[in-house]
Amino acid sequence: MAGIFAYESSEVDWCEDNYQHSENVVEYFNTMSSFVFFMVSPVMLYLLHPYARERNLAVHLVWFMMIFVGLFSMYFHMTLSFVGQMLDELSILWVLAVGYSLWFPRRYFPSFVKDRSSFSKMVLLITVVSTLSSFVKPTANAYALNFFALHILYSLGLELRSCTDQRVRRLACTSIGLWVLAISCWISDRFGCSFWQKLNFCYMHSIWHILIVVATAYGSTLIAYLDAYNEIPYSLPHLQYWPSDSWVVGLPYIVLKGTSKTQKSC
Repeated sequence: MAGIFAYESSEVDWCEDNYQHSENVVEYFNTMSSFVFFMVSPVMLYLLHPYARERNLAVHLVWFMMIFVGLFSMYFHMTLSFVGQMLDELSILWVLAVGYSLWFPRRYFPSFVKDRSSFSKMVLLITVVSTLSSFVKPTANAYALNFFALHILYSLGLELRSCTDQRVRRLACTSIGLWVLAISCWISDRFGCSFWQKLNFCYMHSIWHILIVVATAYGSTLIAYLDAYNEIPYSLPHLQYWPSDSWVVGLPYIVLKGTSKTQKSC
């Protein structure tokens, strides 16, 4: 049992040189870059609170759990232990599960599912089974998680077909672009390590951490906006950016402009 907590007991080893900057931290920059989770998550919890208060306070679980993703990511890259790997990957799985339960559009529910409560129970069951099965072939977990991300992109594409709001479509393009950049860094670090070692730049996984957190902020806000438009249309959801709506770069969030149950047309 002690072996699974041991340093470098995981089969996964990223491109960054081990113990280069500290004898107690295996991958220093991969560990430090995980701090971005702690920086962005509290801000998103604050920005999305008006929407969560109107829609469902369980929305906060997404970014609350993202804090644990950052914590477990730090532990994993600090130790490269088997336990660290599993905590890192399973925390991401449960974030996706919460997102599916809260935001997956009702019209795409399987025919045998009658309401969101039943759908959430089904997602919970699948997530528990996936959690247990993840111990069978741990090295395949990351690829399975990215497959779920592809399904989210596909579902978003279906949702956006009927929306002509250019602000929403720009947010969608930015979200997808950030995700493509992030996954490119992940793949590049995993399979192109020799190339980056020749350039003495083995930090693509660190960049992945930063990009995926920002991509999640953009993507979750987009999904929350579409959910608000469909589930609480009287709230008149509107997209804005923090810290200033006029800035080119910022974190997106939802402002609810409706004060009465007035239907908004897209």
